[in-house]
Amino acid sequence: MFPVSLRMPLEMAPFGGWGTLAAFLSLLCCRGSGEKAFEGPERLMVGSGEFQFINCTASCTDPKRLVLETALNKTVLESQAQWKLFKVYNISKDEELLCSSTCGGKQETKVFHITVFYPPKQVLLTLSPTSVAVGTLFTIECRVSAVAPLEGLTVTLLRGTDILWNQTFVGTALSPQDAVVTHNTTAHREHGLYNFSCEALMDLRSRGGGLVHRVSDPQRLEVKEPMPSNQLVTIITILVVLLLLLVTFVLLYRYWWRPHHN
Repeated sequence: MFPVSLRMPLEMAPFGGWGTLAAFLSLLCCRGSGEKAFEGPERLMVGSGEFQFINCTASCTDPKRLVLETALNKTVLESQAQWKLFKVYNISKDEELLCSSTCGGKQETKVFHITVFYPPKQVLLTLSPTSVAVGTLFTIECRVSAVAPLEGLTVTLLRGTDILWNQTFVGTALSPQDAVVTHNTTAHREHGLYNFSCEALMDLRSRGGGLVHRVSDPQRLEVKEPMPSNQLVTIITILVVLLLLLVTFVLLYRYWWRPHHN
């Protein structure tokens, strides 16, 4: 069994980094001496600006050369004769990392394809209007800012814990863009008793990534009772009377007061 003495700050990347390290250490501690060390998946998803652990392993026990070829900043966290564990920093675009070793005069290589994604960091829920009468329509809008790719992103609108609406996006564009979900619904009395919220879930497991989950701040809808019909009639009557008085005043001024004062 190889000794392990990793010392590093407890940072958390959305995917890949610590998961790769955990899997590597698990196999490293539990494997027999004749088994091959964990190398990690060949395709990885990494959040923009994040880091990734890469383990380069040779097929022989005493390689003459064992390196990770990349222009990115990297450090060796742990190494033995047959393998090296690297931490690659500040990954901001798609990259190909090349593990290279020489065994018995023969060069061996393995390529790690890294795809950068933009996780949902800001989820904003808007109710419009924020105050409505029972039986009237209002709009719920959820905006997930600057995410990519949209494929695998599901946005769910919630009232309390009840799902009002959800939408799974499609599309393979890798440039970040806003994802917007809008839902119109009718206000009920019980809507004023619950918080509204929005959840964004990015699922990239099929592409070598993992899950990222973000929730908006809760919003409360003010639900008012509709105006009674008799009160509405009273208000309309008052407005009509005021309008008639205004018209009467204008006519009196035009046809009586002004001619007598000129």
